[in-house]
Amino acid sequence: MNEHRDRDFSADFGRIASARTILFVPGDRPDRFGKAATSGADGIVLDLEDAVAPGRKDEARENVRQWRATGGPGLVRVNDATSPWYEDDVAALKDGPCSVVLPKATGPDQVRDLIDRLPEGSCVVPTLETAAGILEARAICSVPGVVRVAFGNGDLAQELGVDHGDHLGLAHARSAVVLASAAAGVAPPLDGVTIAIRDERKLVEDTRHAARLGFTGRMCIHPAQISVIHEVLAPTEEALAWARGVLESATDGASTDVHGNMIDKPIVERARRLLEHG
Repeated sequence: MNEHRDRDFSADFGRIASARTILFVPGDRPDRFGKAATSGADGIVLDLEDAVAPGRKDEARENVRQWRATGGPGLVRVNDATSPWYEDDVAALKDGPCSVVLPKATGPDQVRDLIDRLPEGSCVVPTLETAAGILEARAICSVPGVVRVAFGNGDLAQELGVDHGDHLGLAHARSAVVLASAAAGVAPPLDGVTIAIRDERKLVEDTRHAARLGFTGRMCIHPAQISVIHEVLAPTEEALAWARGVLESATDGASTDVHGNMIDKPIVERARRLLEHG
């Protein structure tokens, strides 16, 4: 029996919610599925959308079906709901619970319809990469079955007429997604990709920017990006020491830490989260 069979799909929800890195792998490259699964990424996405040419959609769909049938891990990115391939993509996911990335999500009804058509125990990660999707972010995040959302910087930048790597040009949209996630009570969102695969400095800058805004994970398009993102998102030793000091002071009943800074419930919760991620 395949070692992945009979996995606990409820555990997948927690893994997706806490994932720092999600690596895309083209659905028409089954030779890469296993390599992606052992790449060190916290999760992988078997891509039926952008990474697969129109003439290879059927082949990719069958590859993903076979991988899932043997218990292989991974989310599946279907084509967007307005595409001619969407219905076949969804139909191919009927064999058991599945974690699905829905690109170009524009509203809660679209997301709810997908969840209703998936097997019980499935979840969805909508990608907000259109102006309409950003404006409906809170409603989308609030749909039961949404574990977290992802931000699609490439398509949104094109629609808005800004550079996809422009931090300022997309800052409002990114913050809107973070706020919507918090308001809906879902996990913080995943940031979009850095397309400059060989530019480590750009990857670091993009990841630091996303983290400052409240993102806790990123999408990746190359295995080389994984360790860099993990390192940037990891709490520093200084931050961990601060968190330990806060919790020690709070346990002793103190209202201030060793530096005289006030300790209240939000500060304590922040310290706990830092130590959990450390």
